[in-house]
Amino acid sequence: MHLLEVNNLHTSFFTDAGEVKAVDGVSFYLDRGKILGIVGESGSGKSVTAYSIMRILAPTGRIVSGSIKLAGQEIVGADERVMHTIRGNKISMIFQDPMTSLNPTYTVEHQLMEGILLHTKRNRQEARARALEMLRLVHVNEPEKRMKQYPFELSGGMRQRVMIAMALACEPDILIADEPTTALDVTIQAQILELIQDLQHKMGMSVILITHDLGVVAQMCDEVVVMYAGTICEQGTADEIFYNPRHEYTKGLLRSIPTASNNHQRLQPISGTPIDLLNMPKGCPFAPRCDSAMKICLTQRPEKLVINPYHYAACWVNVRDGLAHPEGLEQKAQPVTASKAGDSHE
Repeated sequence: MHLLEVNNLHTSFFTDAGEVKAVDGVSFYLDRGKILGIVGESGSGKSVTAYSIMRILAPTGRIVSGSIKLAGQEIVGADERVMHTIRGNKISMIFQDPMTSLNPTYTVEHQLMEGILLHTKRNRQEARARALEMLRLVHVNEPEKRMKQYPFELSGGMRQRVMIAMALACEPDILIADEPTTALDVTIQAQILELIQDLQHKMGMSVILITHDLGVVAQMCDEVVVMYAGTICEQGTADEIFYNPRHEYTKGLLRSIPTASNNHQRLQPISGTPIDLLNMPKGCPFAPRCDSAMKICLTQRPEKLVINPYHYAACWVNVRDGLAHPEGLEQKAQPVTASKAGDSHE
């Protein structure tokens, strides 16, 4: 049994302008002790997927259909009493900006202890001891002093460490890190990511890492989900995604980042602008921006295609090139040969 299973999830926001399908048929799973990366540009549905799992959507948002199972327990439709036992205890989340996520009017001590007292049976003395323990675990210097301080007295990296301590205080099975290095400088980013990876190994938890930084994904993740316009356009192991990308959007993302092999070349940005979720095209959502788009791309949404047993992509180019077959056909897709995989290294 998978620790977390998301199956055909549809989440929409109902606005005066119409229904915004922020998550449109997303499916993936997460196993114990694994790190899953969810990547994509702003507006692709990454964070809304996480908020759907946590059941903390804005008032205008609603899970329309689909299933989210945590260790076999269905979360969609569960009442708030059940979710209260899941949030913090089973699943915790680090939000994008620690300055706005932490309450500026309360001390670090108050905010750390609040979650511990809420989700565990510890008394105040035990909760304070646990809070200090967590600050030491995330390498906050002078933890006794930091406990008495307010968020605005801490640096950005220190605030992010406090957020991580809060998220892990109740030893959750799953940690969702939503852009955990936003607004931090490069050196602090590396320290925070190394800290998350180190804690993941020590505590044996699973991690969902949401980011737009493919370099972070390559460094940390076992499996990768690439999202665009609320859908999954490609998913597979990190090696498959980076060395054998099979969706034109993924290829575009990889071409737009600097690497050792292209440091003397002009980077190639993805042309066009993100899709309007209120006016989705009939075919592939990425077709209007795709240099390889065919007629079928404009009229028919691609199916989930099997590249090999560890790699899926929703792109008609793979069918044209004979590299994939629709999922569910009796004929199984053959693994991509080493020569073909090598051809795709960029």
